[in-house]
Amino acid sequence: MAEVVLGVDLGTTATKVVAVDQSGEVLGLAERGYRMRTGHGGEAVHVPAEVCEAALDALAEVVRECREHGHQVVGLALTGAMHTLLALGPDGTPITDSLSWADNRATEQAARLRGTALGTALHRATGTPVHPFAPLVKLAWFAEREPDTAARAAHWCGLKDFVLYRLTGRLATEHSNASGTGLLDLHRLAWHPDALEVARIRAEQLPELLEPTAVLDLSAEVAERVGLPAGLPVVAGGGDGPLANLGVGAVTPGTAALSLGTSGALRVTRDRPGIDDRGRVFCYAIADGLWVLGGAVSNGGVVAQWAADTFGVEVADLLAEAEEVPTGAGGLLALPYLLGERAPWWDPDPRASLIGLRREHGRAEIARAMVEGVGQQLAMVLDAVLDAGVEVHTVRVTGGAFRSALWADVLAAALGRELELAEDSEGSGVGAALLGWRALGVLDSLAEVAELVTPTRVIVPDPAAVTTLARTRPLVERAYHALRELSAELGG
Repeated sequence: MAEVVLGVDLGTTATKVVAVDQSGEVLGLAERGYRMRTGHGGEAVHVPAEVCEAALDALAEVVRECREHGHQVVGLALTGAMHTLLALGPDGTPITDSLSWADNRATEQAARLRGTALGTALHRATGTPVHPFAPLVKLAWFAEREPDTAARAAHWCGLKDFVLYRLTGRLATEHSNASGTGLLDLHRLAWHPDALEVARIRAEQLPELLEPTAVLDLSAEVAERVGLPAGLPVVAGGGDGPLANLGVGAVTPGTAALSLGTSGALRVTRDRPGIDDRGRVFCYAIADGLWVLGGAVSNGGVVAQWAADTFGVEVADLLAEAEEVPTGAGGLLALPYLLGERAPWWDPDPRASLIGLRREHGRAEIARAMVEGVGQQLAMVLDAVLDAGVEVHTVRVTGGAFRSALWADVLAAALGRELELAEDSEGSGVGAALLGWRALGVLDSLAEVAELVTPTRVIVPDPAAVTTLARTRPLVERAYHALRELSAELGG
């Protein structure tokens, strides 16, 4: 019989629950999907009750699976998509949907604040870029656009905080998710007065702040629903990005985690908070005094899917064709901003562009250019991390895109370093469970996680490709700035 901690990962489209033993092995898994409603003006929301029901159903299934295999559940730990926001009435009932990180309705509020002295100061203090995804900016939007709702809100919280409240009866958040709100002073680990003023809320309207390893008790009502004992330890947990670093073993200073799916992200673990001088990266807490510095890009594998859909071919076939095109795509440069862009620009306005298109270019060159564009974007995130004074000696990568040789080779060349491929796992959910084992005292430190998760292979960059992409990278930055105003006008 194995003891397991259940990692509950509240994602954008589904909740996954994984049962993880002390060695980091996944012994059980369940998933329940739900809808994210999108609408006019950039709306992207979830119904909190639907997410709670999905989480409870997935929990119950994994508990049954564990029981059938003789595994003992000794605790739960939560993670979830960051930058969510919902309002609660005085009785703790939601009075709004939960705005997701993808909700862009606060574009105007972000544009007014971004680039100002106050916006720059808040980014430095809170670690969260001024962007429509940030709860700070969403709160300002509510104050301006839905003042009646803002007036009725007794509390504001994230979606993970609401699920934790449902599981334990305690309205609390932890430093990891709180560090992605734009409201937390990273250096004091307390709500930031200037941020609260911009958001037009009071500190008492926000959840209680806890350490990510804080342990709460499972309520009797939920325990009966999912088949667990009342009072079972529930670990507060953290944000899905920081805990994804745990899930791939990137937890020692200088180790980066790069994930690439539809979108992508690069995060480096360090032992103190802070951002780069130009404000190109975020900084979020993990736990135990560890932080991640990095950036998420909105466009990852989506660019290959777009190209395949456009040309009417399968993604794998198109990527195989593009693999035959030499590095540099025949002089074709792509700004891959199909979905706007986050790091390092934190700008929702830019449009995708192909620069240097000639008659001799075909679908293979276009696909290669778009993939290289994503690689260049992540390389600029790495450059910003290095400019912040952080050493990067190891990059661990994960994600379905790395099943393609093209993606693997381009990313290694763009970053100019070897990539350690982590076995595909339930990244953030496993990270939550491992944080749970730390909270329960089984792990003496999070550094031990690096020994539990080992890479399956190493991707070595081609020196000539490294040189080519490094030479063209400054052109990407110049092209973005040259086209920025035009993109904004087209979007208007």
